[in-house]
Amino acid sequence: MFFRGLFTLFLIVAVAAPAAAQEKQPPYWASIASGQALTHTGPGKTYPNVWLYQRRDLPVRVVKKYETWRLIQDPDGAQGWMLVTLLSDRRTAIVKLGDPRPVRADPNDGAKVRYKAEHGVVGRISKCRDGWCRIEIGNRNGFIRTSDIWGVGENEVVD
Repeated sequence: MFFRGLFTLFLIVAVAAPAAAQEKQPPYWASIASGQALTHTGPGKTYPNVWLYQRRDLPVRVVKKYETWRLIQDPDGAQGWMLVTLLSDRRTAIVKLGDPRPVRADPNDGAKVRYKAEHGVVGRISKCRDGWCRIEIGNRNGFIRTSDIWGVGENEVVD
């Protein structure tokens, strides 16, 4: 009986988490959850396709919502409507145009450079504050300036 109750509690939590994520109010950051995700010109499958994204974890900005659809903006500024089920709350960022950006051991300009990240590299971010984010790119991690990435606000705090 205990295990049945525990299992029921687990199911309630599992179902409630995605529902809560769908209730966020735009604008907010998200990422593409699957390897293929279509955008449309309007909030429905009957609207023409705009773009097929084939890059999981690509950061997007949700700018509007309508029922189960979200108007997203990608790093290039393109917009389209995407089903909310194709989006994730996982925070990611993409390295901006320009020279390779230093990823440091600590969140300060004097810290040792662990490696440099090229334009277009996508990583998972966490612990952003004071102009720096912890970033994981593959099996490497470190700290990158928020001004060097797209996917987090300049003064945003991420825990």
